[in-house]
Amino acid sequence: MSPKLLTLVFFAILLVSSSAFAQTTISSVPSTDVVGSKQVYLEMDFISNFAWQRHSAFENYTPRIVVGFPQRIEAGVNISVSHVNGGPVQPVEVQPNVKWQFYNNERLGTAGAAGCILYTPIAHRTGTDTLGQCYAVGSKQFSGNIGPRFTGGAYTLIGAAAERSKHGAIMAYEQPLINRVSFLVDWFSGDNRFGYVSPGISISTTKTTNLTAGYAIANQGRGKNALFVYYGKQFQ
Repeated sequence: MSPKLLTLVFFAILLVSSSAFAQTTISSVPSTDVVGSKQVYLEMDFISNFAWQRHSAFENYTPRIVVGFPQRIEAGVNISVSHVNGGPVQPVEVQPNVKWQFYNNERLGTAGAAGCILYTPIAHRTGTDTLGQCYAVGSKQFSGNIGPRFTGGAYTLIGAAAERSKHGAIMAYEQPLINRVSFLVDWFSGDNRFGYVSPGISISTTKTTNLTAGYAIANQGRGKNALFVYYGKQFQ
């Protein structure tokens, strides 16, 4: 059985078993957090290299939904729509995903989670692979009003024939600054579509809404660098 078919079968099992619906992230890497049971999180992501007059300027719009289930499981789906100025029509990509928080010790401020996400084009598929990413991450939250949180882990790609790096590290740092404002930076290692370091600022605009903005810097290829803005809302 081919790696691509294995990926599809694996995600089919996950989606059926968890009534799936997208995963919680820091800036771009998965966090150890999960959406609470019977809760829903909606988010709209905008990414662009904002070189509006350049031939290869791109824009990406990704609405996301995450639903929480019992046993500290969340499942969701992203729909990624991209446009390249003066370039070919880009694929519309659906990204179903599942994450399980297998460990959480609030007293020690430690947690662990693992999950997978499938990237599959549903329109304009020519030249675009279906691939999967699976990962495991752990985090340590330090106490205090401005106590930082560190996250680390690893990921692997399945069926990613076009990507130079098939495995890599995950790292992240979150630092509260002032009331409702935090500095974030995270990193996927490797030379592939995920290989970025992404610093940003996150603002809790209300008790249930959040705005994150920053700049993603590619590990390889300056032309891939991009501004990102995410806005999300939690439904209890």
